[in-house]
Amino acid sequence: MKVIPVGIWGGYPKANGATSSFLIEHDGFHCLVDCGSGVLASVQNYVPLEKVDAVVISHYHADHIADIGSLQYSRLINYYLGKPSPVLPIYGHDQDEENFKKLSHKEQTIGIAIQETDIISIGPFEVTFCETIHPVYCLAMKFTVNGRSVTLTADTEWADRLVDFAHGTNLLISEANLYEEHLGNAPGHMAGSEAGKLAKLAGANQLVLTHLPLHGDPAEILAEAKGVFEGNAELAVVGKVYEV
Repeated sequence: MKVIPVGIWGGYPKANGATSSFLIEHDGFHCLVDCGSGVLASVQNYVPLEKVDAVVISHYHADHIADIGSLQYSRLINYYLGKPSPVLPIYGHDQDEENFKKLSHKEQTIGIAIQETDIISIGPFEVTFCETIHPVYCLAMKFTVNGRSVTLTADTEWADRLVDFAHGTNLLISEANLYEEHLGNAPGHMAGSEAGKLAKLAGANQLVLTHLPLHGDPAEILAEAKGVFEGNAELAVVGKVYEV
């Protein structure tokens, strides 16, 4: 697998950036995880929009779905130009019926419901899910190919069940939206020390931090993670290819 950070920010993007999103590729199949603000512009640096084969949405906060409508429109424009693409599957939970319905648009995209107990195939990937702790229903996800895996926590505060879910993963992509002084004061997110703890207890090979805050210096968050996790840990780098 190849994993490319498309965006790394939480809430809204910095100038010329994008909110947290990842492109996962294997054998020519491209799956986009989350599609928030700025993602549509950024992902085109790595793959044409018509080559995106599937999208998986963790939850329906704006910083994870803001560009879904534009993605749908891009395919509609190609259809009108006589260059139709296959119907694009967009996977998302149906706990929020109103937003789930918006994943389907004419003949361009179709929403496919996912839930925590699912084990599904998306292209070459086996994908499993785990409910996180967030103000709205949200799913962490694990992509596995040939016994190797990448686990994305999505948005969450600390949850013991994520340790078992991420156990033995090759690459853990963890949200780390909080500085230590904000821990416990902002529900639904983790600090760097907690991301490091998750990587350590899960036995992850590598830790990449994402959904970073727009204030302060995220290097402090990385330092807290490294204080707990002795393996390779870094802040997600937009455009870097992580081989799994």
